[in-house]
Formats: sequence, structure tokens, C-alpha cells
Amino acid sequence: MIEQMSKYSFILLGKDREDFIASLSALGVVDITRSSKPCDERSAALLAEISDEKKRAEQIRAGRDEKLTALRAQEKEAQAVVKAVAPWGDYDREKLLSLGLPLHYHCLREKQFKAEWASEVPLQMIRREGGFCWFVVIGETDTLPGQIPAPAMTLTQAQAALDAAQAAVRDYQAELEAKKTELPAREEQIAAKERELALMLASIAGKEEAEGQLAVYVGFAPSAEDATLAQAFDALPCVWLREKAEESDNPPIKLRNNRFAKLFEPLTGMYGMPVYGEFDPTPVLAPFFLLFFAMCMGDAGYGLVLMLFGIAVNKGWVKIDMFKNIGTLISVLGCATLLVGLLFGTAFGVNLHELDATPQWLKDLMITGNVPGTSYSKQMVLALGIGVVHICLAMVIKAVLYTKRFGFAKTINTWGWLILILGALGTAALSMFSSLDPEVLKWIFIGIGGVSALAIFIFNTPGRNPLTNIGAGLWDTYQTTTGLLGDVLSYIRLYALGLAGGMLGGAFNDLGLMVLGDSPTWQWLPFVLILLFGHVLNLLMSCLGAFVHPLRLTFVEYFKNAGYEGKGVKYNPIKY
Repeated sequence: MIEQMSKYSFILLGKDREDFIASLSALGVVDITRSSKPCDERSAALLAEISDEKKRAEQIRAGRDEKLTALRAQEKEAQAVVKAVAPWGDYDREKLLSLGLPLHYHCLREKQFKAEWASEVPLQMIRREGGFCWFVVIGETDTLPGQIPAPAMTLTQAQAALDAAQAAVRDYQAELEAKKTELPAREEQIAAKERELALMLASIAGKEEAEGQLAVYVGFAPSAEDATLAQAFDALPCVWLREKAEESDNPPIKLRNNRFAKLFEPLTGMYGMPVYGEFDPTPVLAPFFLLFFAMCMGDAGYGLVLMLFGIAVNKGWVKIDMFKNIGTLISVLGCATLLVGLLFGTAFGVNLHELDATPQWLKDLMITGNVPGTSYSKQMVLALGIGVVHICLAMVIKAVLYTKRFGFAKTINTWGWLILILGALGTAALSMFSSLDPEVLKWIFIGIGGVSALAIFIFNTPGRNPLTNIGAGLWDTYQTTTGLLGDVLSYIRLYALGLAGGMLGGAFNDLGLMVLGDSPTWQWLPFVLILLFGHVLNLLMSCLGAFVHPLRLTFVEYFKNAGYEGKGVKYNPIKY
């Protein structure tokens, strides 16, 4: 949920700006409206310095920079020189040049070289190798084909230059590797400079009044801190006012969720924070993303691996920057994948439903095979059913919260579609699972259709010409029906990705068993290597798909139907 914010206005003497900002920074809970870009030479220089420091830290972390690139280019050039002079071998180059003989160097394919040339001109064959020949012609004139520039150095000299270039690359790589120990200190320095820049921009952002004698600041803080802040502000050399923050103030957003939903707040941030009058999508995003990820993985064995990997990250046994602080999330996703994989009957590509060792009670719980009397997979139907629930939930949220934000008159059309869709689904369920008279069901459906038609076609925009409303309703009907159909079908990916991962895992198992044979000896080694390589590759690809596609279902299908904007600003209090 979105934490309630209070809006604070401060009026103080212009000379007290820096002391005032420093006092707010010490409190660490007030988000002062500040400039989004440098406003003077000091802040611009500090921003440039931060940018350079971040770039350098990233280069050290990656183990490559412009200097290493240049050294590798020199190494590549040296390798090319060695390759070019290698056919000519080693010789006393200085003595050869001192003779003053006009030499012409040639390189031709063997089939292009003619033996009679040796009797026509003074020619010395140097080397024949790989279908090519290298030779030298002595004389003032040379009309033979394949002439090339004279070698710039001997092979020994070229090899020495290459060795020096390679040594320079190795030494600098070792230097970059050694600098990785400095990264924590560098990151702390960067963070300190960013805090300094934030304070500087906050100080600059204050409005000058009374010809610069006064400064006015506006800031926001969680309403839960009102009492503590009131006492602190009374001690500051300023006049301050507090009022309840409104959506029109565009206050920064601070999310407050339980421990489970908080794990998924970074995903909400990837799309964009909600605006103040909007809803926090995280409590709904969390369970559905967890379910979608598990269905896309669809393998209990891979879920177990993810659980153990997440634990290893939390314990510090695995230290990879991209997984820092998300070990718990990885373990939770792995746990869900383990449970869904058991329900879908797959572990490391093995069909658990066909395995004799699988307990019968577990087989009875598994969602496998086709829907009775049809050729449709139960898992595919389940994926589509989840999609319908997800989209219907989004439409309910949109109708309720839009009514709260904009009023009922501006959401009549939304309520019309919600009543039609939920009413149709409810009526269909009653017809299948209840003993109500068909005539009663018919009139229920007619009533739902009539109310929905009035909302969609007649009263969609109160106060407007009814004919215009009807035209707008027809166009909206076309867009909504085609859009909803495409949205629901998009959830088939939950079934398809899990199926593909399971089939690929099974294929690697079959390949390994083919290599193993009936009486294995040395075949155990390639068998293990095939399984390790295959399942690691499949796990990585499955994780990528299981992350990207649930995000797409959330960001596109769900957020679109929920009317989520995601244009809010994240709460970022100034603090030391």
C-alpha cells in the first residue's frame, strides 16, 4: 500500500539555507523538492565527477577499460605482424640491407607459381606451405605477380614485440583485478558525493522571496512521523506549515507492504511507482508473479536448485553482484517452482506421473493429461483460467479505484463492461453447476446484458449527445472485445514455456541415457557431463523466460486492464 504523506512548507532567512538543509538531512525523513539537474558550476562539476567515478568503478568491476582495449589492439597488431613475417623466418636484416641489392618480395598460391620463372629471372624460393609459396626476386625490374611489401622486421623481432604486447595485457589485467578490492571504498565515496549533490540541489531548489532575504522550501514526509517532526521543526530557525498531501501536490511515493509483498517491490519500481491517488499494485503483483514464474519453470528439480541457490546467496557463499540482496526472493520463487513442478509432475525433465516410485497420493494431486472428453491439456486450460481471473481482478480494481479517484459519472463505461463480463461468467457457471431453471438463467442474462448495454452505449459519458455515446460505445466494444481476447490468449505462454522446458530437459535425459548404454563403464563420464551441461543450460534459459514473460503479463495485460499509470516519484529523503 501507499504510505500517507504530509506536505511541509518552510519559510526561513536566505542566509540560513545551508544550516537548514543540514538539519533536515540529519533527520533523514524529509523529501525536499529539489532540482532534477545541475543548476550551477559546483553542482555540474560534482555531477560530472560522480559520473566519472561510477564509470571507473564499472570498468574495474567488469575488468576492462579503454586502456585495456588499446593494449589488446596493439597485441592484435603484433600478432598480424608475426603472421606476416613468419614465412620469411630469421635472417641478418641489417647485412641484407647493406648489400644494396634491389629485392622484391612475392607471395602466390602454389598453382599460380610457374617453375620456368627461376630460369628467366634471379629468383629465390623461401618457403612453401599451406598451398602458398614465398619467394624473392633480385633486380631493378620485376614483372612477376604477387608482389608484397618487404617485411618490416625479422620473425624474432616480431615475436619479441608480440611477447611484450601480451605481457602488457596480462600486467594491466592483473592491475585491474587488484583494484577490485578498492570497489567497496569507491562505492562509499560515490554514495557520499551523491548525498552531497542531493543536499546541494535541495538548497538550490528553494524559492527566493523578498529580494533574496527569504527562502521557501516544500517537502514531504510520512504522516506517521508528524509528531516527531513537529518537535524537531520547532527547534529550527524557520516558520513551517503542515497539511495533508493531495494527489495534485504529486508527493513522492513510499510503499508499505508485508514481508512477502516487499520482496516484489523492485518489480513495481521497474515499471514505475504509482501516483499518490493511485493504488499500489505490489500486493496483487506478488502472488501472481510468483505463480506465473513457477508455471513457466514447471520443474520441481529446478525449483529445488533455485531454493538452494537463494540460500547460498543469503549465506554469502555465492557472491555475485547481480544477485545481491535478492537471495530471499530467489528462494521464494524456487519454493513455488518446486510445488508447481510437483503438481505438474516434472522434475529435472523426468515425468513423475509415470514414475513407479512416485506415491499414489501425489499422482492423484497432479494436474496432467487432457480435460476428460476433450483434446485440451489440463495445464493449458488452467493457464487460460488464471488469465481470465487475473484480467477480471484488474478490471474490478480499475472500476473501484477509478470511481474513487474520478467519480462514478466518469466510470460508468468501466462498470458496464465489468458487469457484463463478470455477469456472463457467473451466469455460465450457474448454468453448468446449478439446477436453476433455464428460463430464470435466461432472464438473469438478459438483465445483465440490458444494464451493461445502457452503461456502455447510452450513459458512457453523461451529458453528451446520446448518438455520439452510441458511436463511442460501438468503437469501444470493438477495441475491448478484440483486446480482451488477445489478452486472455496471451496467458497460454504460462503453459507453453513450462512444456518446452520439460521437453528440453527430457531430451537431455534421453541423450544421456543413449550414451550410457546397457553396460556402462567409461560412459558414465559423458553421461554426467551431458546431464550437467544440458540441465544447467535449460535452467538458465527457463529462468530467463520465467522472469521476462510474467513481467510482460503483468506490465501489459494486467496493468493495462487495471488502468495503472506508474508515473509517480519514489520517496527519496535527503540524509547524510
